[in-house]
Amino acid sequence: MRVAVVGGGSIGLAVAWRAALAGAEVVVHDPEPGSGASRVAAGMIAPVTESHYGEAALTPFMAASADAWPAFARELETASGLPVGFRDIPTVVVGVEDGDRAEVERQTALYRETGRGVEVLAGRAIRKAEPLLSHRVRAGVLATEDRAVDPRAVHAALLVAAERAGVRFAGGEVKTGRAAAGQVEGTEARAGEVVDLGALDADQVVIAAGCGSAGFGLPVRPVRGVVLRLRAAAGQAVPRTTVRGYVNGQSVYIVTRENGEVVVGATSDERGFDRTTGTAGAVHDLLRWSIALVPEIAEYHLGEVTVGFRPGTPDNLPIIGPLAPGLIAATGHYRNGIALIPATADAVAAVLRGNAPALIAPFDPGRLDLGRLDLGKSGPVGARPAAPGIEGGREPRRAANPSAPESTVPDGSDSASEREET
Repeated sequence: MRVAVVGGGSIGLAVAWRAALAGAEVVVHDPEPGSGASRVAAGMIAPVTESHYGEAALTPFMAASADAWPAFARELETASGLPVGFRDIPTVVVGVEDGDRAEVERQTALYRETGRGVEVLAGRAIRKAEPLLSHRVRAGVLATEDRAVDPRAVHAALLVAAERAGVRFAGGEVKTGRAAAGQVEGTEARAGEVVDLGALDADQVVIAAGCGSAGFGLPVRPVRGVVLRLRAAAGQAVPRTTVRGYVNGQSVYIVTRENGEVVVGATSDERGFDRTTGTAGAVHDLLRWSIALVPEIAEYHLGEVTVGFRPGTPDNLPIIGPLAPGLIAATGHYRNGIALIPATADAVAAVLRGNAPALIAPFDPGRLDLGRLDLGKSGPVGARPAAPGIEGGREPRRAANPSAPESTVPDGSDSASEREET
């Protein structure tokens, strides 16, 4: 089977890697792999604290993906020879003012519905869990089964693992106009350079283009966010948990890497692909809120400010599943793209085999209005009928040996922070 994946972010690369390991001939179409949300995301794997009212349909899928992450991380590190920064650390959720603590209590009721580890702790106990919390924090919640990973490291490892598995990267081979990939004049939001899905030489096409999926008629909108990256000096204390909290009604998170990097985020607004306004105020707010929770942050070095775009959908649920014969969606992951990598990759691999898992039924594209879906000028996506299973292309591959020659995949946008999205 020949598979074309449109979009070289972490979701697209994970899908391509899984398909190639199963024996498919895979080409990824993206002129700058990793130039989107994969580089900005904080990397929280949070089946508990990423629960939101009205999104209960996502809970089983989030749980399955979170449970798959430890093994997925080990497999990816073995296949690529690169670390991915997976950390089995809990999350604390705290509030500063009375109203903030009331919000934490309200969220706790939702967290408990996940059926995972949730502990309510008084002031002394919560500061024992996270010693760097402000003295103003008098209670909180400990989510013992949340985890974290470094999204930039994950994407770098996926590039290498996919290439070693035989995935090819078309880059700009399939050219487009801006409109086809959802690009707005003067912005950099685009889903590779594919103008006509029907012109792709593949049996199956997977749209994994994040916000750029809108260019193919999918109802995906950009939700802008600002994220800060700070760095602690050698020997300087950093939070040993992921900290999420409310400060005067505003939410903020703080995620620590093993290398001393501290990620603070994230604002959320809907201004299309506007990177040019409100950034100074967003930086001010994020620093003020995070310092109110963890005063030590005031002593860190501010190294990077990034502005990017989360791919949101009308109901805030991802779009995963068949769109038409030979065409599959794997997009619209909104806040949870990194957390949902393993489950999405496995689900799309199953769809490619013609066996969609029940777990993705709530994310079926048919639930949405797809009247503007653009299947391309050439009619059917593939030049040949789709093969009955992934193995139709060639023999399934074994996981690559990490001692294989160094990857020749270009770094893409990993060195261009101005292109980052969330």
